[in-house]
Amino acid sequence: MGSRGGFEIALSLFSLPIILLLALPLGKLISGAGLHELALTARDPEVVAAIARSIGTAVAAGVISVALGTPLAYLLARKAFWGKKLVEGLVDLPIMIPHPVIGIAILGLAARGTLVGELMHTVGIEIMGTYTGIIAVLTFVGIPFYINAVKAGFEAVPLRLEYVSRSLGAGPWHTFFRVTLPLAWRNMLLGAIMCIARAISEFGAVVIVAYHPMLAPVLIYERFTAFGLKFARPVAVWLILVSLFLFIIMRILADKKGDWE
Repeated sequence: MGSRGGFEIALSLFSLPIILLLALPLGKLISGAGLHELALTARDPEVVAAIARSIGTAVAAGVISVALGTPLAYLLARKAFWGKKLVEGLVDLPIMIPHPVIGIAILGLAARGTLVGELMHTVGIEIMGTYTGIIAVLTFVGIPFYINAVKAGFEAVPLRLEYVSRSLGAGPWHTFFRVTLPLAWRNMLLGAIMCIARAISEFGAVVIVAYHPMLAPVLIYERFTAFGLKFARPVAVWLILVSLFLFIIMRILADKKGDWE
C-alpha cells in the first residue's frame, strides 16, 4: 500500500507542471476580464453573432465529418489495401501543416480557371467570404481527429462479433448498423467532440478564406489589433466559457453512453 501510495504521489508531482501550464494562462485570462466588461460584451450583438457563427459552423463541420469520415474510418480499421499508409498520411496531414496554407490551398482549388472552380461556379457555389468556405475549412482541419478516434473504436470491436452476425444470415450493412456501429458509438461521439473543438478554435485558415462573416477567433484578433488586449479579452473569455459548457455537456453524454453499454 505504501509503495502504491508513493507511486501515485510521484505521478501527481510529475503531472502538476502540465496542469499548471494549462490552467494558469486560462485562469489569468478569465480573472483579468472584469465582470462589468463581461456583462457589456455579452450584450454586444457583434460578439453574440460571432460566437453563434463559430458554434454553428463547427457543429456543421462535425456533422459532415460524421457522415463522410465514418466510412473511411471503418475502411482503414478493417481493410488492408495498397496505398493505405498514404491515405492515413493524408488524413493526418491537416494536423501538421500550417493552417494558413490550408486556406490558400482551398482557395486555389476553387479559383476561377481551375476545373473544380469552374464546376463550383457553374452550380453557384462560392468559397471566398461565405459560410460554405468556412465550413469547408473547418471540416478540413477537424475531420482527422474524428477519423482517428472512430478508427480506434472500430479496431476495438472484435471481428468475431461481425463474423457471428454474418454467419447468422445478416448482411454486411445489417451487421455494420446493428453490431459494429453501436459498439463504436462512444468513439464516434468523442471524435465528434474533438472535431468540433478543433473547428471552433480555428483561425489561420478561416481568416484566409473568409474574414467575413466573422467568427469569434477572427473577431478576437480584430479587436486585439485595433483596440488592444482590454477589448479582446472579454470576447476570448466568453468563447472559452461557452465552449467549455458545450464540451462538458458532450462529455457527460459520452460517459452516460458508456454506462448504458
